[in-house]
Amino acid sequence: MTIADTQQRLATLLDRQDIIDCLTRFSRGMDRFDRGLFLSAFHPDATVAAGDFVGGPAELYDWAAAMHEQGQYATHHNLLNHTCDIEGDTAHTETYYLFAARNRDDSNWLAGGRYLDRLERRDGRWRIALRTNAIEWSGVVPTMPIPFADVPDIHANGAPSRTPGDPSYRRPLRNVRQSNTPS
Repeated sequence: MTIADTQQRLATLLDRQDIIDCLTRFSRGMDRFDRGLFLSAFHPDATVAAGDFVGGPAELYDWAAAMHEQGQYATHHNLLNHTCDIEGDTAHTETYYLFAARNRDDSNWLAGGRYLDRLERRDGRWRIALRTNAIEWSGVVPTMPIPFADVPDIHANGAPSRTPGDPSYRRPLRNVRQSNTPS
């Protein structure tokens, strides 16, 4: 392998990582209700087709955040298998997802499918230009108590939140819980 081949492979790997980071910003932005982070995954003129919604990213955020706020206590948009075809400043990706939610009626909803995206690199940044959502299955699973909810200091390092108050935003992240090895 030549130095030029290695440099091309490294450039492609960096592009792929930037694309994965972009897709992760979408998921984290939605789950934490972080509008700015969510919108940073899209070009402002992007088109998104998700469920019965078809429109731009700002309208998508407002629609989805209202739906999730009304219907769920918590959501997880998990990204799974990922393929990425890059040609110049355009990439086409297929990313499997698993959506999980704790509903306000205390049921749990799971859904799975694939995000089909066309990303474009503009001004050196990869962002989604077109997204369509292929929803392939959905179901409600039995509710069980949330594990360890009865541990007195379980949230001493921060309680999960759908806001930038979530402990994942803390810098530096620190542990304030006492050492404990359950018997």
